[in-house]
Amino acid sequence: MYGVINKAIEGLVTDNYGEAVWQQMKLKSATKVANFIASEPYDDMETYQMAKVASEILETPVQEVFFNFGERWITMAGIQYYALLMQAEGNDLGEFLVNLPAFHHRVMIMYPNISPPEFKIVVAGVRKVELHYYSTREGLTDFMNGLIAGMAKLYHENPIIQLKNARSNGLDHEEFIINW
Repeated sequence: MYGVINKAIEGLVTDNYGEAVWQQMKLKSATKVANFIASEPYDDMETYQMAKVASEILETPVQEVFFNFGERWITMAGIQYYALLMQAEGNDLGEFLVNLPAFHHRVMIMYPNISPPEFKIVVAGVRKVELHYYSTREGLTDFMNGLIAGMAKLYHENPIIQLKNARSNGLDHEEFIINW
């Protein structure tokens, strides 16, 4: 994953729990990185290990940790690094979600070595979409849920996000239903 994800994790921890907890997490997760650089790729296992350690130190389920990381990524890093790109994709949550595949294609131009997820969006009704999330990385369903919740916050929406189906049920992707 790119450092922008790890920087969001760092910001979440330091803002909510302090620098000492972040340093404890880095030590316990055995990361060798002093400071993450947003545009540099890092081993995915480093991010997974930080989530696991955060879960232990904060006594919070790892699913909640990943959700909080995802939400924080949008509300902090997403705005900091991709504000113009995000604004170009829609005036409301529905427009943004429908344009999510185009957003990721533009991100791929910025980061040519990135392996971003792919999305298929199906409009399922008024203020309702089905989001099909395809990723080579497993274990990020809660992170994705947090990303959606973070986008909703930016558009001042309070959606109901449901995981309709998942890889754990034999699919090759996750399916979310989002109502707002």
